[in-house]
Amino acid sequence: MQPTIKLKKGLNIKLRGLPERVLPKCPSPPSYAIKPTDFYGLTPKMLLAEGSAVKAGTAVFCDKHRPEIRFASPVSGTLQEVRRGERRKILEAIIAPDGQSESEQFAVPDLAAASRDEVVELMLSAGAWPFLVQRPYGVIADPQARPKAIFISGFDTAPLAADADYLVNGEGAAFQKGVDALKKLTAGSVHLSLCADYPANNTFERAKGVELHRVKGPHPAGNVGVQLHHIDPLNKGDIAWTIAPQHVVALGRLFTGGTYDVSKVVALVGSEVKKPRYYRMVAGASLSGLAELVNDRGEHKRVISGNVLTGASVGINGHLGFYSNEVTVIPEGDRCEALGWLMPRFGKLSTSRSYFSWLTPGRQYALNTNLNGGQRAFVATGQYERVLPMDILPTYLIKAAMAGDVERMEKLGIYEVIEEDLALCEFVCASKIDVQQILRKGIDLMMAEAG
Repeated sequence: MQPTIKLKKGLNIKLRGLPERVLPKCPSPPSYAIKPTDFYGLTPKMLLAEGSAVKAGTAVFCDKHRPEIRFASPVSGTLQEVRRGERRKILEAIIAPDGQSESEQFAVPDLAAASRDEVVELMLSAGAWPFLVQRPYGVIADPQARPKAIFISGFDTAPLAADADYLVNGEGAAFQKGVDALKKLTAGSVHLSLCADYPANNTFERAKGVELHRVKGPHPAGNVGVQLHHIDPLNKGDIAWTIAPQHVVALGRLFTGGTYDVSKVVALVGSEVKKPRYYRMVAGASLSGLAELVNDRGEHKRVISGNVLTGASVGINGHLGFYSNEVTVIPEGDRCEALGWLMPRFGKLSTSRSYFSWLTPGRQYALNTNLNGGQRAFVATGQYERVLPMDILPTYLIKAAMAGDVERMEKLGIYEVIEEDLALCEFVCASKIDVQQILRKGIDLMMAEAG
C-alpha cells in the first residue's frame, strides 16, 4: 500500500448550502448546449447546420486544427441555434430535445483484445475524447500523444463540492469498464487518489488495475494537479492525462453498450438554494428549470456552473458546463456596505485575523462576490505560499507570467499548474490580482512559444 500523502498547506472555505444526499427528479430542461468555451485551446468548426436532426452521440462540431476530435450532442432532438459572439465566434450550439432519447449506436470492440488505436478511434467517433484533459496546460488531450500516466481524483475539497462517492454510487461495473479502457491508452499506471479521512465508496475501493493513493489535507488536496505533483511530477517534455470519475463512468457505458451517455449526478448548492441536494442531469442541460429551487429574496444572485473558486457565471438561463458536477448559487454582492471595513464584521470570513471570524473556525458563511476593494500594488506577502501545497513559488510564477518571461515560467513550474491549482491564491490575495486569468495568459504564451 502506498503511504498516505499528508498536505498541511491549503484552506477549507466553509460555505452554507451543503447538499443533502437525496436524488429527487429534476425538471425537464427546455434545451441543452455544447459550449466551445468549456474547452481551452479549441477553435470550433461546425459540422451541422441549424435545423439538423441529431441523436445523442451525433457530432455537432469539431476542432478546426484537429478535426478528428468531435463534440457530440448529449441528447436527441434538433440543432436549434448556433449562438455567436464577436467576430462570429461560436459560443454555444443549442439543442432542442425531442424527448425520444435516441442514441447513435457505435461498434464496440472486445476491450480485452482491442488495440490502443481501436480504443482511441471509438472515443473519437463517439465524441468521448474530450473527457481526457492533458497536463501540462489543461487542454484536451492529443490522441497521438502517449501519456506517462493517467490520473483520477476520487474526491473533491473545493467549497460546497459534490461528494464524489455519491456521484458514482452504484456505478461500479461502468467505472471498472472505463478504467479498463483507460489502461489501453497508457503504458504507465492509472492512478486513483482517495481521501484518507474516510472510507471510500466500493466503486473506488474495489476498482482493479489502478494504483490507489490516500491523500489527507485541506483544499486543494482534492485537485488532481496537486495529487499529480506529489505522485509523479511533470518535467519538461512529460505528458499526463486526467479524467473525472463520472467521465470514467460515461466511458464505461460507451464500451459496454456503444452509446454516448453523459448523464450524471449534479449537486445544486449554495446559500441561495432553498433545499440543496443532488439531481440527475445531462451535460449541457439548461438550468432554467431550477429557478423555482432558488430563494426568491430580492437580492441579486450569481448562478455558477462549477464551484465558487473556478466555476463560470452562467445565469439561471444558462447551461451546465461539460466538466461541472455542481451548480452553485450565491449572493451577487452588488450592494455597497455601510462604513465598509470600519464595521466589526463578526459574520465575515477572513484568512488573517483582521476580523473575529478566526475565533469560530467551524462556522459556515454566506459569502458573496464582492471584492471588498480594488486592485492594488502586487506585493510579496507570503499568502500564496501558505495555501499552495506544491513545491513551486506561485508569487514569482505569476510575476513571470505577467512579464511574459517564457524561460522563467518554465523554471518556476508552469507545466505543473492550471487555474484551479492557484484559485486559492486568488481568493486570499490582498492585492486583488486576477491570478487565474494571468496564469492562463502565461499558459497560452507557453503553448505558442514552447509547444
